[in-house]
Amino acid sequence: MLKIRKSQLNLLEKLTNTCAPSGDEGAIRKIIRAEVEDLADEIKIDALGNLLVTKRGKGRKRLKVMLAAHMDEVGFMLVNDAGDGLYEINALGGLDSRQLVGKPVLVGHDNLPGVIGAAPVHLLSARERGKKMPLSALRIDVGTGKPNVKVGDRATFATKFQRIGQSIRAKALDDRLGVAIIIELLKNAPSNVDLLAAFTVQEELGLRGAKVAAHALDPDLALAIDSTPAYDLPMHDGSENIRYNTKLDAGPALYTADARTLSDPRLIRWLSETGDAKKIPYQYRQAGGGGTDAGSIHLSLDGIPTGSVSVPGRYAHTAMGLCRIKDLENTLNLLHTALSNLTPKILETPR
Repeated sequence: MLKIRKSQLNLLEKLTNTCAPSGDEGAIRKIIRAEVEDLADEIKIDALGNLLVTKRGKGRKRLKVMLAAHMDEVGFMLVNDAGDGLYEINALGGLDSRQLVGKPVLVGHDNLPGVIGAAPVHLLSARERGKKMPLSALRIDVGTGKPNVKVGDRATFATKFQRIGQSIRAKALDDRLGVAIIIELLKNAPSNVDLLAAFTVQEELGLRGAKVAAHALDPDLALAIDSTPAYDLPMHDGSENIRYNTKLDAGPALYTADARTLSDPRLIRWLSETGDAKKIPYQYRQAGGGGTDAGSIHLSLDGIPTGSVSVPGRYAHTAMGLCRIKDLENTLNLLHTALSNLTPKILETPR
């Protein structure tokens, strides 16, 4: 079994600390390429900015397996200069304005410090305090004398990686966890398959990069590797939490259905049977909303058998997420073990 050691955590720290909001993934792509370039039989960057890496196996009748993880993170775009170092912003991805005020951010390619500002609670009327503050009421404040900040620049949260016992807290765990897993799979590539790694762009804006990547790679099957929300906190009214989506400490989450995809049941069986046989813990993500790059991949070309596997994490799409190291390790091992035992027989029966 593979282990998550200090070297893997150091890489994850580097990945999560890097700023790469949707549409501006160059900084994270550079780090990934440096990690995998010597492992690749082919490597290229397509017109959208996806990093596509091919690692061929050995022998005949190898399946071509696409593994997709998105490089981008949620963030902001500066859309209007309001003067005095204040900028109006649009969201890049799904963000909840309730938790944005006062958060430190990094702006532009120079990672200049700023803060998300709004009227203080002391100056709000009772009526205003009871209302959700819209994003249009917020500004990113970079102070004065910042000539390198301009309209069109992106911004992301300034949170830094930290290990807390057996947990990790960081920004952009969605989906630097998936990125780190695929890098590790390329470094320990099973020889019975061709691994087609797609580090995709603009997932948070509608799974855009994955569609282009799937057309380019033309796989036999695909898995989106992501992070999914764990809403496993106690309910405020004392009732049982039955809509938790996933739970920490329960292993990787296998998707049966989400808002964009009905996962291929053959792939769900293959993964769950692997977990059962090798005693690798896993869980089924509760069916419902959300989605992964699988939503674009499975509709590409003539249709591609596709599923999703995610590491559960709390506080998704906020300034700071939290996950367990053991869940990350179990996700890596479930995928590595399943891929090592994959044969063309999996696709011989209709789904």
